[in-house]
Formats: sequence, structure tokens, C-alpha cells
Amino acid sequence: MTFPEREARARGGQIPLLLVRGENLPHAWEQAMLAVWEHGVDVRTEYDRRDGEGKFIDPPSRDCTMVIEVTDPFGEPRIHKNFPGGPEELEVYRQEVVEGIHDHWVDPTDPDKWTYTYHERLYRYSPTEDLDDPQAPRLNSVNQMEYVVNKAAARHYSRRIQAITWMPTADPQTTDPPCLQRLWFRLLEDDAGELVLNLNTHWRSRDAYKAWFMNAFALTDLQRKIAAEVSLRLGRPVRLGRYVDISDSFHIYGSYFSAFGPELEKMRKDPDYRKRAWPSDYPAVLEMIEETHRKLQEDPDYMRGSPA
Repeated sequence: MTFPEREARARGGQIPLLLVRGENLPHAWEQAMLAVWEHGVDVRTEYDRRDGEGKFIDPPSRDCTMVIEVTDPFGEPRIHKNFPGGPEELEVYRQEVVEGIHDHWVDPTDPDKWTYTYHERLYRYSPTEDLDDPQAPRLNSVNQMEYVVNKAAARHYSRRIQAITWMPTADPQTTDPPCLQRLWFRLLEDDAGELVLNLNTHWRSRDAYKAWFMNAFALTDLQRKIAAEVSLRLGRPVRLGRYVDISDSFHIYGSYFSAFGPELEKMRKDPDYRKRAWPSDYPAVLEMIEETHRKLQEDPDYMRGSPA
């Protein structure tokens, strides 16, 4: 099929601010993808390919600043069938973010390894001035998620329950700095007096097509984990509230347009996203996740890629 052409110029140099709401993760992802395509602007990126004469091969990315609210992060169906990946990739990434199964891949001095994982930055944050120099001094490691749980248990109404990833002393010099910048948690009581854990995540840059769904799936599972730990500490129920996802640059790369085109047409022609999503207890999904657990136990480097 031919991907629909649409030139989108920024008015007065302003990047659009778009806000969407979805009842669960697949719904929110589709709403966001439609919104950035219809209302985003064309912006060149550092990754656009050129030919031998220096002319661009790829069209410009479609970009905006995006705020996405997911009203029920664990609402079913929870897994979109058509994000670039599958249940196996999703489970590996979830364990990478929530459990830290790939933290052993962090070694900035090795070009075949990574400069960070989100789990490593959140659970062992240790700023340095030079990630490439193993002898460079580092500040003492901080388990920020332990602080999150402790603070939430001590002062559940606090506005200070947050964690960061960015190292201003080192990340600007790296070729692959973190996209995720900050997590902000807020506990509020509902009308029945039950605690509800809300989560905001803040991102400097976001690959809308290939990264958003996996990011949100993993971080809402981290939200679930933190809620369970706070509940255990307080001795009272803590349920999950809404998830809000804020991206300074929420973009679809021009090189992805041909792959994204068919998915866009499905979303446009039939707004019933449920036809394109699986419940998390779908038998085939559970079977693939179980197989992924087995493969990871046999090979900790199974499905090694790059941090999203």
C-alpha cells in the first residue's frame, strides 16, 4: 500500500502539544499514534538516512509533545497485537525494567554493551563525570526505588516521591543517553479511604511506534510492584491509579512510515481497538511468556538488543 502523504509544518516554530486519554494501554497507544500522525509536525532527526550525494532518503519524522493518560493501566485487553514485537519481547523487556535481568550488560567501556538500563539507573543510581572511564570517581550508589517505597510508607501524601535517570555530568556526552528522565509517584485516598498509587513518567525523547508500548507496559508493572511493596509496609491496601506519560518529543521516524502505514489504516478504518488486542491471560500469550521464562533461565543473554 502507499502510505498517505501529508506535509505538516510547525506554525511559528511551535511544536504541538497533544493530549490523549485511553482506557487501557492498547487504547491509549492507538489514540496517541493517530494524534501524532494527524496533528504532529515534520521534523528532521539525527538518524535520517542520506544517499551518496547527501540527499535525504527518509522523510522527516512526525513529532509533537505528547501527554497520554491511561485511566486503567491493567485494564484488559492489555497487550496490543500489532506493536513492533510480541509477547516474548514484551516479557523480556518487562523483566529488564522491573527485575534488572540485563543490568549485567551495562559496561560503557565495552562497545558491545550498554551505557545504562533503566533498572540500573533507578535501583543503583551512581553519577560520574565519564561513563567511558571505569576509574572515574562515582558518587555512592542510591537505590531510588527503596527511597520511593520508604517515603510513600512514611508520608503517603508527599509530593517528593520521585526517581530520576539523568546524569548531567556524563549523559550529554554519550551517544545513547536515557530517554526516560523521571518517575513521579503520588498516593491519594479515594472516597472509601483506600490508597491509590498514581504514576507520572517524563521522557525527553520517545520512539512512538517501536518503544512506547513496551515502555508503558513495563513501567506500569513497576507501578504495580511499588504499590504492592507500599501496601506491605503500611499493612493496608494500595490499588493502582492512572498512569500519565509525558514526552517532550513523541515521534514516528520517517524510516518507519512504510511499516506503520498498514497499522494506521487499520486504526482509521475500525476504531474498535479490542479487535487488535489480547487479554493478558490469553492462552497463547501465557504459553509464550512461560517459554520466555524458560529461555531466560537457560541463557541470561537471550534476546539481547538495545535499551529502549
